[in-house]
Amino acid sequence: MASSVPVFAGARGTVYDDGVVRLFTLAAVLWGVVGMTVGVLIAAQLTWPELNFGIPWLSYGRLRPLHTNAVIFAFGGCALMGSSFYVVQRTSQVALFLPKLAAFVFWGWQLVIVAAAITLPLGYTQGKEYAELEWPIDVLIAIVWVAYAVVFFGTIGIRRVRHIYVANWFFGSFILAVALLHIVNSAAVPVSLWKSYSAYAGVQDAMVQWWYGHNAVGFFLTAGFLGMMYYFIPKQAERPVYSYRLSIVHFWALIFTYMWAGPHHLHYTALPDWAQSVGMIFSLVLLAPSWGGMINGMMTLSGAWHKLRDDPILKFLIVSLSFYGMATFEGPMMSIKTVNALSHYTDWTIGHVHAGALGWVGLVTIGSLYYMVPRMYGQTRMYSVKAIELHFWISTLGIVLYIASMWMAGVMQGLMWRAVNPDGTLVYSFVEGVKATFPFYVIRLAGGLLYLGGMGVMVWNVIKTARGGEYVPLRIPIGPMKPALPRTVPVTA
Repeated sequence: MASSVPVFAGARGTVYDDGVVRLFTLAAVLWGVVGMTVGVLIAAQLTWPELNFGIPWLSYGRLRPLHTNAVIFAFGGCALMGSSFYVVQRTSQVALFLPKLAAFVFWGWQLVIVAAAITLPLGYTQGKEYAELEWPIDVLIAIVWVAYAVVFFGTIGIRRVRHIYVANWFFGSFILAVALLHIVNSAAVPVSLWKSYSAYAGVQDAMVQWWYGHNAVGFFLTAGFLGMMYYFIPKQAERPVYSYRLSIVHFWALIFTYMWAGPHHLHYTALPDWAQSVGMIFSLVLLAPSWGGMINGMMTLSGAWHKLRDDPILKFLIVSLSFYGMATFEGPMMSIKTVNALSHYTDWTIGHVHAGALGWVGLVTIGSLYYMVPRMYGQTRMYSVKAIELHFWISTLGIVLYIASMWMAGVMQGLMWRAVNPDGTLVYSFVEGVKATFPFYVIRLAGGLLYLGGMGVMVWNVIKTARGGEYVPLRIPIGPMKPALPRTVPVTA
């Protein structure tokens, strides 16, 4: 079977240490199944509330933050860390800086995930969206994240290629921004081992929270995965990035604009109206760099569109960009105050979130994992290409059912809630709105089950690929620094 520390030879005699990459890819698949299983369970609870069985730690209010943390920080986080370590070695043409520290990052992150999986169902929470974990876990996250930054930027620091490929710009911005967001938003006063109070109060707390919350989407769920996109689409398509200059413009425009968009989560609240308007304006501006990046990724296939017919991995990667474009159009539209008056607090928001989470983040992650997994086991492709194709169609159908049902439910809810009689009384009670939503919740559950079923196919395929492969350690001396390749061609191995 495989050696415990896989070492691969790269271009120009470089030696790559991918042991931690293999661990992160396998963990991403595992936590993806776990997080999505919890998601299906809570979708079923919203349809049939008695499915919490009267057990407090199975209640929707406790499982919902477990679901979001599992899919974002466990599934997405492991995929981001694994892919960034994979990409930074090959684009820098050096092995990982401090590989033992990289191993600490992996095991420390798994400890964070397990701690979240235990404490959230038990009811230990700060009650902040995407930042529910209590202060001891927050401290651990900060320590692991600093170690992650040291390994990533250390690898760039010792690179043998003068040029820093654009994927690393996105990975680097994601690492720095998430560190800033986490430390500022998690400032708290501990009163016991598992209880703390925010350092902020009232509307200031809400403002800091949604500066964090929206930029967790902007940097953890967008910038990091754009790093994946800019590496794996050119590699899988065997084409250079369509416009390297556009990718740099995309980077700077995105990271500047995203930081200002958070207030759009607080329309019609106690937040000052001018701050709400700033969030709305920057959200609308954000459409331009987002679509610039989507077009750049799509146009990378220029002259190679025929590959989509026979390459299911490329289908995952390109269709993820379609959902990215859809979600980044819908988000700015929903930030407009008049639209937000209809959409806010409805399931339209849930549909929007999952268009990005399942369509963009999920599909680009799955495509990237399918690219990396066989290479972690000395193979050129996954055990079954037909299974990848099946996974793609099951997942896509699941996404369509999920988001379409939530869009329709959300618009219906918004219209019902604000319908009034001539005398100013409400036409519908809240319970009538809940009852009308029931069939859409059933469809949403079916979509979630399909998406989870696709992950089950992936687990089988990964296991078969891992069992059939083995490592062949190669140790080749590292040569002198080489000049950068032309800027229009991805510097990849």
